[in-house]
Amino acid sequence: MADEALFLLLHNEMVAGLYRAAEQGEGENGRCTTKLESMGFRVGQGLIERFTKDTARFKDELDIMKFICKDFWTTVFKKQIDNLRTNHQGIYVLQDNKFRLLTQMSAGKQYLEHAPKVLFLGSMSLI
Repeated sequence: MADEALFLLLHNEMVAGLYRAAEQGEGENGRCTTKLESMGFRVGQGLIERFTKDTARFKDELDIMKFICKDFWTTVFKKQIDNLRTNHQGIYVLQDNKFRLLTQMSAGKQYLEHAPKVLFLGSMSLI
């Protein structure tokens, strides 16, 4: 429980710090978005490499998605994905109804403009 709170505080402060620096003239919002996306990519890639080092090689995309929805998501977010959809053409949509990086923001509409900033870092490129 304490480690989750620390993670959320660190995550929110990283996002806020990057945008504060942009507002003070040290960068621009587009660069903040790119930096957050690249940080999320690196963290996600590192986590996936770490979690899959002892598993057998995946046969296909569906095996990868099952691993992400069951094992990976459970380890990182302490719950499974609520819904997985596909169009059977390589597009997958993972739905988490209580995504913990957004649950604190979901209380009101005043945070709608800030939600994408939080998601850039939270969206880990998994594959």
